[in-house]
Amino acid sequence: MTADTLRVCEIFFSIQGESTHSGLPCVFVRLTGCHLRCAYCDTAYSFTEGEHRPIEDILNEVCKHPCDLVEITGGEPLLQPGVHSLMEQLLEADKSVLIETSGACDISPCDPRIIRIVDLKTPGSGEVEKNLLANISHLNKKDEVKFVITDRGDYEWARQMMEEHDLARKCGCVLMSPVFEQASNQHIAGCRGLPLESLVSWILEDGLPVRIQTQLHKLIWDPQTRGV
Repeated sequence: MTADTLRVCEIFFSIQGESTHSGLPCVFVRLTGCHLRCAYCDTAYSFTEGEHRPIEDILNEVCKHPCDLVEITGGEPLLQPGVHSLMEQLLEADKSVLIETSGACDISPCDPRIIRIVDLKTPGSGEVEKNLLANISHLNKKDEVKFVITDRGDYEWARQMMEEHDLARKCGCVLMSPVFEQASNQHIAGCRGLPLESLVSWILEDGLPVRIQTQLHKLIWDPQTRGV
């Protein structure tokens, strides 16, 4: 792979299902590869699927869609250094650019104009030790921090992280998502699903300054549908 190519799993035009941009039309560029194996991962196909494509071709395909919001996701998109060139060229094309990253990679090289959505891994993910906590010092008011909550223990851990690192002040928004509860999800090891009502009740009880989110695309389409 050269500096002007990226290994791409899929590119698709859909509705943003998460973040403060939830509900908006969005073009997604899903890159191949991830060095984490979260228990509840719902995009394991992105670990290996995909092909090498010139960044120019990726940019052209994105710009075919009538949409100014673009998210780079994975897998773990920051594993491919060429992603920074893609993001810069998208910005030059007047796109609003989001990147969803596990937070296990250094976010500091990212162009300051993009919005970084940093998914801090909870104990229930099985990958909590991979969090690169130095990333917290690089957060700004455009960025968002996301916690995927599997149970009460994860919630307590996330609340402690918020307090210790003053996350509500450091970033633009702290997001909490329950692991999606569905029968077809049960084949994923360690994923039991968490009722949305349970997470909401804990947040309200503590008056926690977070935004609750669901995976909206899984409510619109079958949760196993790809490319949405």
